[in-house]
Amino acid sequence: MKTVILLSLLHLAACDEQKPNAASSVCSGVPGIPGIPGHNGQPGRDGFQGEKGERGVQGAVGPKGASGKIGHKGERGLTGEAGPKGHRGSTYIANWKQCAWDRRDFKDTGIIQECSFRKSYNSTALRVAYAANLVTFCGRSFCCGRWYITFNGVECSSPLSIEGLVFVDYRSANPGQVHRHRQTEGFCENVPAGIVTIAAVVGNCKGMGTADRDSGSNSASRLMIEEYPPAQI
Repeated sequence: MKTVILLSLLHLAACDEQKPNAASSVCSGVPGIPGIPGHNGQPGRDGFQGEKGERGVQGAVGPKGASGKIGHKGERGLTGEAGPKGHRGSTYIANWKQCAWDRRDFKDTGIIQECSFRKSYNSTALRVAYAANLVTFCGRSFCCGRWYITFNGVECSSPLSIEGLVFVDYRSANPGQVHRHRQTEGFCENVPAGIVTIAAVVGNCKGMGTADRDSGSNSASRLMIEEYPPAQI
């Protein structure tokens, strides 16, 4: 501060020496000390909103994220409505019969044995099996015997006959008679319900004449009958 006052006095003295006429002289003073800086002004108001810029370029696809954890088990769903009642099914009770005899029959043609059977349903099939010791012979020649099944006196036609044929060739030097147990069986459909007479019958083979036949030699014979549900489609 003292330095500033001294400089001012020196300046005035120099000014008086250069200008003797004080009334007409002009002498500038020493510059003052800079003032203290003022306070910051208040913030200005928000400006107007700018225009919307153009859409930027789409970025590249990022890497696939890690699989998330398995969520909690959901609650049990509501019970659905009951479905419509199904059609009544068919109930088939086992139905079978066996007719057995121990008798040798030398009949060449005709009925060997009959067996009565009560069939329960129209839609079912009958399985019939005839088992016996069967042989045919005719001297030194070729002959044949046919054993088959009838239903109420008629052979099965649905699908076909139930039959078994025995061919024998006696033209060799020492043919002999071959007595052998044989079984003829099959299914027959479209037989009406009720009492059915089933028979084991012997006869001639198609296109061949009569020969000597022997049924049931020294052994038991059987007719086995079973009722079965309809066949699958």
